[in-house]
Amino acid sequence: MKMLYKLEAFEGPLDLLLHLIDKSEVDIYNIPIKDITEQYMEYVQAMHELELEVTSEFLVMAATLLAIKSKMLLPKPPVLDLDFDYYEEDDFDPRAELVQKLIEYRKYKAIADLLRDKEVERSLVFTREPEDLAPYVPQVQENPVKGLDVNDLMLAFQRTLRKMVHRNQVTKIRRDEISVKDRIADLVDLLRNKGGRLLFSKLFEKQCSREEIVVTFLAILELMKMKKIQCFQHRLFEDIVIQAKEGELTDGLSTDEIDY
Repeated sequence: MKMLYKLEAFEGPLDLLLHLIDKSEVDIYNIPIKDITEQYMEYVQAMHELELEVTSEFLVMAATLLAIKSKMLLPKPPVLDLDFDYYEEDDFDPRAELVQKLIEYRKYKAIADLLRDKEVERSLVFTREPEDLAPYVPQVQENPVKGLDVNDLMLAFQRTLRKMVHRNQVTKIRRDEISVKDRIADLVDLLRNKGGRLLFSKLFEKQCSREEIVVTFLAILELMKMKKIQCFQHRLFEDIVIQAKEGELTDGLSTDEIDY
């Protein structure tokens, strides 16, 4: 009769021993080394029959189990009555080192299983790149009176009232108007006093307004149009000479036609 084996995959010899201990429901601190060793050897033998590769770790553990089994089968040495104190480890258990390794391995295996569960749980969560949510943030207008108290507002109100008092004051400015007709008369009198010749720059020795300068130019142009004066320069960029024509200023000067 041909026997069929279904072998589970184990990560190492310690993993196989924990499986055998849990399956047998025995205390890990009191391992029945005879039964566990037989079950372990059956598993290794099954691997050979199935032509599976048996790693050196499984073979080393098999040798360790057989060594522990042999030590436990040997009788204890007789107690010697010696004259001096002799310490003998009567309670020494050959399984102690193996038990310690199994406890450490169970602890790390539990941690690995927890991390594996966390990995599976995290793999079910799908994430995406963060987007710019600035356009959806509500625009909060800054408080224009932030940091001010009632006293500050009262002082600002008083300053505003004082400014409004000054604004209500109305000032009238009287504008002195100079007509071209009056300016022509002034130029004629000035030419008569200066002997009929006058430099253009002498007309603006005092501080003049823009209106006075414009009116003076118009008066000179009007006198030239009336052929009462002539203007010339001795050289380029020199001062302009205003000279009355002979006999023109002595005659009566009619400015009735000038209306500006």
